[in-house]
Amino acid sequence: MATLNDVAKKANVSKMTVSRVINHPEQVTDELKQLVYQAMEELDYQPNIAARALANNRTQVIKVFIMEEMDTTEPYYMNLLTGIANELDKHAYSLQLVTRRNLQVGRCDGFIVCGMREEDYELIGKLDKPTVLFGENVHGYDYVDSKNQEGIETATEYGISLGYETLLYIGIDVDEPFELSREKGYINQMEAHGKEPMIYRFENHSRYSAKFIKENWGLFRKNTLFICSSDRLAIGIQRGLHEAGASMPDDYGIIGHDGIFLDQIAHPQLTTMKQFVMEMGAECARLVVKKIEKNGAPQGNVRYDTELIERETTRKKPEDSGRLKKHAKKRTRTK
Repeated sequence: MATLNDVAKKANVSKMTVSRVINHPEQVTDELKQLVYQAMEELDYQPNIAARALANNRTQVIKVFIMEEMDTTEPYYMNLLTGIANELDKHAYSLQLVTRRNLQVGRCDGFIVCGMREEDYELIGKLDKPTVLFGENVHGYDYVDSKNQEGIETATEYGISLGYETLLYIGIDVDEPFELSREKGYINQMEAHGKEPMIYRFENHSRYSAKFIKENWGLFRKNTLFICSSDRLAIGIQRGLHEAGASMPDDYGIIGHDGIFLDQIAHPQLTTMKQFVMEMGAECARLVVKKIEKNGAPQGNVRYDTELIERETTRKKPEDSGRLKKHAKKRTRTK
């Protein structure tokens, strides 16, 4: 059976370098990692993960705690979990999905927490391992999220550039940082263009936004754009407009937010602000592994741009679209 020394000789590097590639790949150049990985593959070398974990008093397990009720019909969390799992696998960690009922079952080395609300921070504060949140927060936890304010600013600016006279914001009825940031983006652009902000909030289900259109149809003049905080809400708006016989996108437009499957199956397909959820999941995994390696030291926050995806629920204006799009997958780290 191949040994660490065999891999070092095959890759023409030191034994210490091989150990660093296995245990701390973030400290090694891509070129060195490629040499060592190739040697390991050729020699069929398998690191003894269990022995390493035992020596470091670790479990090689990360618990992912989703605090809101998951809708299994929407692939948002599946994209997130796939990104987390793929990245953890690179660092020889396993993912354990937990709920409030089994949070204390089994040991782990760290937590990734998703879907939290303000009332959940008392419980989050009791977590005794390095913790990273998926989502903005004002409690000082390291987090990964989209640039929520900037994304809705882009959507609002784009809608104004298309000539829509009235722009309504359809938000999620929660007083949470991500939603407040999105609303702020809408308000900033409306005020910058001398327009009056109009905000309506609903639970994040399409039936509520569809009902809103049905019950208030007489209020919506032609040349109106609905900017929505989620694709779910946007689909409800779309259904309500369709049932009212409205013409889209010339008389009424819609911009959603998320870009995770629902925007593509909608008819017509939704213009939306796409979040890079799988990539953000991987970033959560990278941050929590770094926190573990640094004995829980803060690693800062990482925020990803959203990207404007132009489809069939807004008018076309090709000459302006390139200027307004965000750079895909660009991320910003703050301490």
